[in-house]
Amino acid sequence: MSQPSHGPALAHRDDVQGLRAIAVLTVIASHASIPYVPGGYVGVDVFFVISGFLITQLLFREVERSGRISIPGFYARRARRILPASTLVIIATIIASAIWLSAVDLRVVVQDALWAIFFAANIHFAAVGTDYFAAEEPPSPLQHYWSLSVEEQFYLVWPALLLVLVLVAGRRALPKRLVFAVLLVVTGASFVWSLISTTSDPLAAYFSTTARAWELGLGALVALIAEPVARRLHSAARGLLCLTGLVLIGIACVYYTEQTPFPGSAAAVPVVGSALVLLAGAGFHAPHPWPVRALGVRPMRIVGDWSYSLYLWHWPVLIIAERKVGTLGPWRTAVCLVVVFVLSALTYRLVEQPFRSPIRFPTRRALALYPAAVAVVVAGALGGRYYSEYSSGAYGDNPPITLQEFGVKDPSKFDLDSDPTIALVQASVIAARHDMAIPSELQPDILTVRDDEPDVGACNYEKDSRELCPRGDPDADRSIVVFGNSHGRMWIPAFDKIGEELGYTTYYFVKPNCAASLVSVGELVPGSPLWQECDDFRSWALDQIRTIHPDLVVVSSSGPNPVLYDDQGNRVPKEDVDAATQAGYVDLFTQLAPLTDRAVLLRDIPKSEELPDECLTESGNNLGDCLFTPLAASVNDADISVAAAAATGTPVVDPTPWICWDGSCPAVIGDVLPYRDRGHLTTIYAASLADELTEALGLS
Repeated sequence: MSQPSHGPALAHRDDVQGLRAIAVLTVIASHASIPYVPGGYVGVDVFFVISGFLITQLLFREVERSGRISIPGFYARRARRILPASTLVIIATIIASAIWLSAVDLRVVVQDALWAIFFAANIHFAAVGTDYFAAEEPPSPLQHYWSLSVEEQFYLVWPALLLVLVLVAGRRALPKRLVFAVLLVVTGASFVWSLISTTSDPLAAYFSTTARAWELGLGALVALIAEPVARRLHSAARGLLCLTGLVLIGIACVYYTEQTPFPGSAAAVPVVGSALVLLAGAGFHAPHPWPVRALGVRPMRIVGDWSYSLYLWHWPVLIIAERKVGTLGPWRTAVCLVVVFVLSALTYRLVEQPFRSPIRFPTRRALALYPAAVAVVVAGALGGRYYSEYSSGAYGDNPPITLQEFGVKDPSKFDLDSDPTIALVQASVIAARHDMAIPSELQPDILTVRDDEPDVGACNYEKDSRELCPRGDPDADRSIVVFGNSHGRMWIPAFDKIGEELGYTTYYFVKPNCAASLVSVGELVPGSPLWQECDDFRSWALDQIRTIHPDLVVVSSSGPNPVLYDDQGNRVPKEDVDAATQAGYVDLFTQLAPLTDRAVLLRDIPKSEELPDECLTESGNNLGDCLFTPLAASVNDADISVAAAAATGTPVVDPTPWICWDGSCPAVIGDVLPYRDRGHLTTIYAASLADELTEALGLS
């Protein structure tokens, strides 16, 4: 057994615990929707600065004490500090999701748990956040683990880099000037990248280690200079520094919102504020100025001690509660926060403190905590995955809905439509209204239905491709173009089938999130800047249609993003959005008229307020629990496009009877899931409507 690794001692600073308290309380307040602190999410950035400061200070002390850096000792300390509580919360979240959430939710949590335990959650959530088809899914109860991943990825590099610098210097003393210079370059480069990436790809930048590393780097720089600088400052000057830093953090908490582009330059306000607070408290000569002393009062110290556990527990408690009961409101939120503080106090006392002891967990044993944590989480994930399959009903024997069996004693009493597609929709609505059990065997697999996206091949216009991909029958002398956004893309399986069977070359000019209406839109990112790529794509697509001159253009689109821009680049007032959208459709149909033999509007399908797969895998639910009324906003968007079509004499095909009946839409039609999410058809159901589309469009 290895000898205990106590590590270099650091003087305890009550003001740092107070700053930790501010960081975690602002994060919790923001996530709990407590008024007046919408920007409380910057507390994560405060944590980054504190972490960079303390860890770097510890490494510096180790070099000064022994002339070297023990990489195993460093990671042993990290393991004792991070792993026990984080593993506990991951497992607790899996169990809570199995008890209170749907099987689909549990499946997602299981996947997120694996990303979290391998400290890659930020990479995973960046990919999910930038996936348009995942945008409507609710946040994961483990999403907050992205920040732990950022820290640990930073600490894969920083200790090794510092060790290299010590070796390059060729002496036991810390080469402070060299370290400072290298750290300044790394921090500056990361800050520049943060500015660039926040502008070009803000959702990915938010979770990016390279875009956040400068925050930890600034903390590290302060650690290098804090004590010599603070010694030269009068107590009043240090008090002013501390107060200025707290004000900067407060300004960000109060004035920032979800629409603030972040991190980028906006992050500099709370990050610099945190650095000033840490610098101000580094002077150990008495007396400490009153702002520093105020941070170290007992209540702040206690919350600071619990801050790590508070951060881990608050998000899953709030998210799972909200997913289970809906909007929490003040009283339910208060109850949740009490639960969070109780769990955090117990975790700090019974988990964090015992595992932090280098006597109980010397280096080798501490390093073994990571493989042990991985094993525990993997086992929990496997158990959660199996339970999700079991609870989804996949092992049951509930029959599908048919025209002969749809949950009523005497089916002959119901006069179903002569069209078998419409009749099965009617039967499915009736089955739901009579609380028929959810069929056990569904197509596609309900646990993976969110991944059921149409294949677009090389023409993935979501990535701003400019290729042409002839589909259907590429050798045919007739052609069909589908123009729109993801709600046009969802019809690809049907038009592929039409093209292959009837002899049409098909082209799909469909860019997710880029509605067909020729009105400039904002991106679905903080700040909603003008999305020039959407305008450029539609212009390019119309040029291609002009060249192809197809026999038929089918326009299929949901409404545009909520923020619109006029021709002068000004935001369209909210009350004028519908009119601007309709004018954009009129412009589109007018431009299409000379470019094609015929243009048709395929009315958008109704949208659900909830995710159907979640409802269908919620314990105890039947088909009736998942029957939904079309969302009013989606009906309004579709009506706007129809009004524009009528104004230009453009024919309209309404697919609503193939999906809904009598004002209700079933989550299961026969044994098929019609919806992959709130508003997109599954590939299986879209393909099944090819014959209906053929007839409605007058194709042969």
